[in-house]
Amino acid sequence: MTLLVSFLCRFGWGMAVGLLLTPAGDVPAGFFRVNLLVVMGLATLAALAAATAWPLGLVCGGCAVAAVASWLGGIGWLAARRGFATGCTVVVAAALAVATVASAGPTASATAAIVGGAAALSAGLVVGLSVHAMLLGHWYLNAPGMRVDILQTMVLWTLAAWGLETVIAVAGLPTLLGLLADPATAALGGLRWIAGLMGLPVLLIMSRRTLEIPNTQSATGILYVACLAAIVGELTAQLLSERSGWPV
Repeated sequence: MTLLVSFLCRFGWGMAVGLLLTPAGDVPAGFFRVNLLVVMGLATLAALAAATAWPLGLVCGGCAVAAVASWLGGIGWLAARRGFATGCTVVVAAALAVATVASAGPTASATAAIVGGAAALSAGLVVGLSVHAMLLGHWYLNAPGMRVDILQTMVLWTLAAWGLETVIAVAGLPTLLGLLADPATAALGGLRWIAGLMGLPVLLIMSRRTLEIPNTQSATGILYVACLAAIVGELTAQLLSERSGWPV
């Protein structure tokens, strides 16, 4: 249950940041409203699940605040109150960032806690921005006149998040190598690196090159696969980190 809560917090945090990085003046308000409702669902589910593991703690409280703020932000976008809606999104991102760090898992030291929090936030950005970019690509069906460079920029932000996470993963590589004697751990480690750290950037670069044609729907199809690679990579990373007590 704790792994699920942590993943939901990370996922929601990344999507909230994606909304803040998306230019509100160039993308229809409906995109922000729908995606805030998605974040509300993630935060609500995380809050309900966290109530059994961390009652009245930062995780449950942060997710509850994020759920309410997402709902209010959706109303703001529906009422065309961009400033209010953006402010709500900032609250969502901040609340889920706190919940993400608080749910990062057991730590053996203060250093492990700091690295674990940074790893959790970067992991959330990778998953959330990947899914956000894919959903943004779909929105070109509703608003075909949107500039292609908006999606290109979002793919670049996702690549930047992947770069940050890769640095943290490389730092934890010695810990991972020490666990490879176990076949199950070795399989998880291989899946983590092949899907989440090696395969994901290839897919993101392919998507961005496709946007140069430009072909937004083909790029969105590639982003579908990128989302799967990101989710698989991050879930296996959580399992490995739980076993080792250090981000890998």
